[in-house]
Amino acid sequence: MARFAAIDVAGVEPEHGAPAAERLIAGDPRFTTWNVEEAEGGLYAGIWEATPGKWRIVYDEWEFCHILSGVSVIAEEGGEARTVKAGDSFVLRPGFRGTWEVVETTRKEYVIKV
Repeated sequence: MARFAAIDVAGVEPEHGAPAAERLIAGDPRFTTWNVEEAEGGLYAGIWEATPGKWRIVYDEWEFCHILSGVSVIAEEGGEARTVKAGDSFVLRPGFRGTWEVVETTRKEYVIKV
């Protein structure tokens, strides 16, 4: 097995989804996920894209995100709202609760550690 894994979606079958109905706040957001890496121990990496809408998020895992395109607003409960756009990178830590609002279709690279 090679130890170098490019985040390349060519040949990766995308998964399609949406926020759970009880988490939806506004719009009709749709997700497309290209999971490029899935390793034993709960590590995932790939590309995720969402269309406009707003929903509640709850994180039990670590997630590193790098925004490739679009604009989103991520607001933590009891904290400030942050606008993220192409070129921005950030980490959402376990215990993060708040909302994710896609203003313009957003695509990100992600690495998740459960």
